Amino acid sequence: MTAPALAASTPLFVVFNPQSGRGNWPQTREALQAACKAGGRPLTLLPLQRGQSPEPVIARAVQGALVEGGIAVAAGGDGTINAVANHAVARGCAFGVLPQGTFNYFSRAHGLPAQPEESVAALLQGRPEAVQVGLVNEQVFLVNASLGFYARLLEDRESYKARYGRSRGVALVAALFTLARGFRIWDLEAHWHGRTETLRTPTLFVGNNPLQFEQVGVEEGEAVEQGELAAIALRPLGRAAMLGLLVQAGLGRLDRASEVQSLSFRELEVAAAQMPRGHRVRVATDGELRWMRMPLRFRVSPKPLWLVKPASLERERG
Repeated sequence: MTAPALAASTPLFVVFNPQSGRGNWPQTREALQAACKAGGRPLTLLPLQRGQSPEPVIARAVQGALVEGGIAVAAGGDGTINAVANHAVARGCAFGVLPQGTFNYFSRAHGLPAQPEESVAALLQGRPEAVQVGLVNEQVFLVNASLGFYARLLEDRESYKARYGRSRGVALVAALFTLARGFRIWDLEAHWHGRTETLRTPTLFVGNNPLQFEQVGVEEGEAVEQGELAAIALRPLGRAAMLGLLVQAGLGRLDRASEVQSLSFRELEVAAAQMPRGHRVRVATDGELRWMRMPLRFRVSPKPLWLVKPASLERERG
């Protein structure tokens, strides 16, 4: 694999979401404009407009990066980062991140700082480095993809955040609301490594982010650092037991729970029993919900994401 060649004064094409996460985009933009002016770096700012498709804006950023030897940059939360990364992986262009989200799992796992001045400096000093991404039915995910309870939890969380703002407290209240509504038990036929197993579970969670697994206390996340994806499936359980698991996950003790099944793989196919092929289900990828057809095929992408980061940066632990 050959890294994208960058021009001497590498231009930046920044796709930004003003509504993301903590609302520190104005400070980041100021730091970015000042640094690019001082370093003679061409800068193009491309805002995402609420209610409009992001695709034309992102395509313009990636095309500009390819033509001019520049970097397509995502300034936003995991959803914005995922959208730009989908195009960057497909076309092989250099990709940068200015974290603006609430949790910033992707940027933290790769050691990218959240403070505006520091994140701008890391971007301007970095070089493209190949990093692993996951695919579910050919849709890129950088952090995780999920089916069932966890996907619905994210849907409820976004609804609550739209009304009450973005915070960890709001996310917790939304989780309790989702739990109170009850949840479906899925019968899934899973195929991986030549094996076939039936999983009866309220949720299937597939991760590509070792930091997220570390935080909930699941050792299977080490597989991600060895070129695989990792999955968690919960055994059937009631609401009280599910609440207990949420508490254990928050305390980083999920590895102690007998209700948790985990596995690692490079490719995994999941079909739903008593559901015809081609039936559509809701899947969450990096916090964004979309409809996908069964069976679901999870795999490590054969194409890397060329993430721009200084070689000295190490990811956050715990």
